[in-house]
Amino acid sequence: MNAAIAIAVSILGYALVSRRLASTPVTAAIVFTVVGILLGPAVFGVMQGPEDKAVVTHVFEATLALVLFSDSMSISGGDWRVKSRLPARLLLIGLPLTMVLGLVLGRALFPEADLYEAALLGICLAPTDAALGQAVVANPRVPAVIREALNAESGLNDGLALPFFLVVLAGAVEADTGGTGVTEVFVRSLLGAAAVGGALGWAGGWALVRSRRASWISEEWGRIAVLALVIGVYVGAVAEDGSGFIAAWVAGLVFGRTVGDGFPGVGLLAEDLGGLLGAISFLGFGAILLGPVLGSLTGTDVAYAVLSLTVIRIAPVAFSLLRTGLARPTVWYVGWFGPRGLASIVFGLLLAEESLPNGDAIVRAIYCTVLLSVVLHGATAVWGARRYADWFGRAAAADPTIPEAVDVDGPLVRRRLLAPGTGGDAAVP
Repeated sequence: MNAAIAIAVSILGYALVSRRLASTPVTAAIVFTVVGILLGPAVFGVMQGPEDKAVVTHVFEATLALVLFSDSMSISGGDWRVKSRLPARLLLIGLPLTMVLGLVLGRALFPEADLYEAALLGICLAPTDAALGQAVVANPRVPAVIREALNAESGLNDGLALPFFLVVLAGAVEADTGGTGVTEVFVRSLLGAAAVGGALGWAGGWALVRSRRASWISEEWGRIAVLALVIGVYVGAVAEDGSGFIAAWVAGLVFGRTVGDGFPGVGLLAEDLGGLLGAISFLGFGAILLGPVLGSLTGTDVAYAVLSLTVIRIAPVAFSLLRTGLARPTVWYVGWFGPRGLASIVFGLLLAEESLPNGDAIVRAIYCTVLLSVVLHGATAVWGARRYADWFGRAAAADPTIPEAVDVDGPLVRRRLLAPGTGGDAAVP
C-alpha cells in the first residue's frame, strides 16, 4: 500500500509542474527514475521484494504492448505522405548496422560473453524512445522532415527489433540449456503472433469505422474499444504461445491503416494511458531494476553505455544518411538524439529471466545505458532542439533549397511526445 501511495503522490506532484518543466532539462523520465531510486531498496526501501517486482514487471509488459500498438497505429495511420526516404534509411540501414556494431563492441568489451549474448546486447539497445526527449520531435522550429524521420524511427524500430531479439534469445537458451528451438519460436512467437495481431487489428478497425459511419458508437467508447482491442490482441497471442508484443505491434500497424481518417482521435486514450504507464515504468525501473545494481556497475558497463550512445548510434546513422545531401549539423542531431528507453528496459527484463551464463553483465550494461540516456538525452533535448532550429533558420534563409527544408505533409507527432498541454511548443524559447 505504501508503494501505491508513493507512486500516486509522485505522479500527482509531477503533473502539477509538468508544463513548467517542459521547457527545462528536467524530463519526466529523469524525475521518475530518480524518484524510483529513492523509493527502492537502495535508499528508503518503500518498493522492494518479489511482490513489488512482480507488479512492476506486469506494468512494464502492459506499457510496452500499449506503446507498441499506439505508436505503430499513429505512424501507419497518420494523414501525411512521406516525401523523403529518411525514415526508411534509418530503419532499414541504420537499425541493422546499430545491432551489428553493438555486437562487435560488446564482444570486445565483454570477452566472456558468447556470440548470442553479445548480439542480444546490441539488439536490446538498438531501439530508440523519442519520449525521453520530447522537444527533439515536438519543437515546430525543427525542420518537419527531420522530426518526421525521428518520429517514424522511434515509433517503428522497437517492433522491428523484436523478431531479432526473440530469435537470438531462443538461440542463446537453446545453446545453453537445450530449450525451445529457434524454429519453434519463429513459427509461434513471430508468425503466429503476427497473424493474430493482423487479423484482430483489421477486424477491430473495420468494425469501429463501420460503427462510426452508422452513428452507433460514441467518441468515448470508441477510444475505450481501442484499449479493449489491445488487451485482446496481447492475451490472444500469448494464449497461442506467441509474442504478445509482436501481435500488438502488427495489430497497431494494420489497425492504423484500416481506420485511417475514418475515426479521428480514436487512439488518444491509448496514447495518454501509455504516457501514464510509461511514467510508472521509469519509476519501477529506478526502484526495482536499476537501484539494486547501481553499486555493482563496472567501468566496462559505463564504457559500453558511452559507446552505445555515441559510436554505436551515430556511426550507423551517418552511414545511412550518406548521399542524402543533409548537412553535418543534421546528421549529428539525428545521430545524437536516439534515446534508449522502455523497449530496452523490457528486453533486458526478459533477458534476465532466462539466466544466461553472462546474462547479469549484459543486463547491467543495458540498464546503465538507459540510465545514461535518460540523463544525457533528457538534459540536452531542449537545448539541442533550440540550437539546431537556430542553425536551420539561418541555413534555410541562405538557401531555401537545402534538403532539410523539403516540404512534407506532417509530421504526425504522437500525442505522448507533445510537451504537456501545449500542442508541442512549450519547448520553444
